[in-house]
Amino acid sequence: MSLLILVVDDEPDIEVLFRQQFRRDLRVGRFEMAFALSAPQALALIEAAESASLILILSDINMPGTSGLELLPKAKALRPDVPVIMITAYGDAETNRKALENGAEAILTKPLDFVALRGEIDVRVGLAA
Repeated sequence: MSLLILVVDDEPDIEVLFRQQFRRDLRVGRFEMAFALSAPQALALIEAAESASLILILSDINMPGTSGLELLPKAKALRPDVPVIMITAYGDAETNRKALENGAEAILTKPLDFVALRGEIDVRVGLAA
């Protein structure tokens, strides 16, 4: 069973950035990444992720339509076992508090620190192995 990380962000160039940063991991099959451009698309992918072991959800907070903060409780309801890390360009205290109160594991700010993110992913891959 493959390990899956879901990245939710309304900016399409995020996929290119993540695939570049984790190209070695993806090439050797250490884990797979799926990308959703909206919260509804993410929820559909979470529901469909039966053949893979979903180990982490990374979600932008500020998205048009359904925000990451609105996605968070829905994702946790579908998969309470899967940690969710929120990503934001605007790390204000109130937004951070809401995210953590609604079940976010952590909050990362843009531009992303991929060394810190890799550490978070390494923990999840290790726990799933």
